[in-house]
Amino acid sequence: MTTEVTLPSTSASLTTRQVWTRARGVVLALVLLLVGAIAIATIRSDTHQGSLDPRSAAHYGSRAVAELLADRGVSTRVVTTLAEARAAAGPDTTLLVAVPDLLTEPQQSQLHAATADTGGRTVLVAPGGSSVERLAPGIVASPATSLDSTLSPACDLPAAQRAGTADTGGIRYTVTRPGADQCYPSERLATLVRIPDPSGDGDTIALGAPDILYNDTLDEQGNASLALQLLGSRPHLVWYLPSLSDSSADTDDEKSFFGLLPSGWLWGTLQLFIAAAVAALWRARRLGPLVPERLPVAIRASETVEGRARLYRKANARDRAAAALRSTTRTRLAPLVGVPVPQAHSPEALLPALSAHLHSPGDGQAMHALLFGQSPSDDTALISLADQLDALEREVRRP
Repeated sequence: MTTEVTLPSTSASLTTRQVWTRARGVVLALVLLLVGAIAIATIRSDTHQGSLDPRSAAHYGSRAVAELLADRGVSTRVVTTLAEARAAAGPDTTLLVAVPDLLTEPQQSQLHAATADTGGRTVLVAPGGSSVERLAPGIVASPATSLDSTLSPACDLPAAQRAGTADTGGIRYTVTRPGADQCYPSERLATLVRIPDPSGDGDTIALGAPDILYNDTLDEQGNASLALQLLGSRPHLVWYLPSLSDSSADTDDEKSFFGLLPSGWLWGTLQLFIAAAVAALWRARRLGPLVPERLPVAIRASETVEGRARLYRKANARDRAAAALRSTTRTRLAPLVGVPVPQAHSPEALLPALSAHLHSPGDGQAMHALLFGQSPSDDTALISLADQLDALEREVRRP
C-alpha cells in the first residue's frame, strides 16, 4: 500500500534571487565594514605620517617651527636614539622629547639622569602616566584630560604672558614641587608646567598637548609665539624622536602575555563579556516553544518508511521497529473491526473483535503473539513479522 504526504510543491533548491535576498544583508554589512576599515586606515595613516617630525611638511609635522627657529639662528638636529639624546644634553641645548611615552622605564630613568643639572632645557611633549613622573619628578599626570583646547596663560611665566592664549589643552598636571610655573590651567590643573633645576639655569617643561608644534595649527592663537619661546631659548635644538628600533629599548624584564596588554584592552574585554552574557540572557527569555516546519516538497510514504527503516537498522533497534509496525497495524485494524481507536492497543478489546471479523478465525494465542508479542530476535524474524502483519491486514480488508 502506497500513500503520499502532500505538502506545498516548492523546489528545495534556492534560486539565485532567493540566495541574494537572504545574503544581501550580510554582504552589505561586510562591504560597509571593509569600507570603514579602509577609511579609518587612510585617515590614521595620514594623521600619523611624519607626526612631530621637524623635517615633515605634512599637517601634523613640525617643519614650520624648525624653519622659524632657523631664521632666528637656532639650529635643529633630529636624533632617534637614546645615546644621541643623552650626548646632546648641555647648557646651550634644548632637548625636545617628541613622544616620551614610547620610552621604556630604563630609558626614561637614563634620560632624566643625563639631563638633570646640565643647565639646558628639556621639553616633554604630552608626557603621561609614569613617564612624566620619571622624566620630571614633582609632576603627576591627571587621568582626565582637558575639555578645552584653547586656554589662557593665567601664570607669571614670561613666555606664556607674551604668547597669550594657545592650544595647550590636553593632559593636565598636578604639581607637587614648589617653585614651579603652572600655566594654561583647565579646571585648576595646569596643562603647561615649568620646573627649574635646583642648581643652575636649566629647567624641564611638560607640555600637555603637541598642537602648538603642528604645521596646520602653528598660525592659530599664540601657538607660534609660545613654541618659538619654549624651543628658542638656547642656540641649539635637539629634536628627539624615540624609535622602537633603538637598541636601548631592549629590556631583560620578562612580562606575561596579560602584562603586555594595555589595561584598557582588559577592561574592554571584560565589558564585552558582560554585554554578551546579558544579551544571551535577554534572548533566552524570549525563546518560545518549538514550531514544526512544513516540508517544502511532497514526500512519498514509501521513502519515509525506507529512511526510517535504515535508521532502525543502523541502530540495531529491532524492538522499536517491531513496536512501530504492530502499533500502526493495530491502529489501522481497529476501525475495520468496529473497535474505537483509543482501545486499539488493548488485547481484551481488539482480539475478540478481530477473531469475529476474520473469515477463518485462527488461534487466539497466535494472534496475540502477532500483535502484542515479544520483539524479534534477528532481522529474519523482523521481516517475517512484517509479512504476517501485512497478510493479516489484507485478510481483514478482504470483502
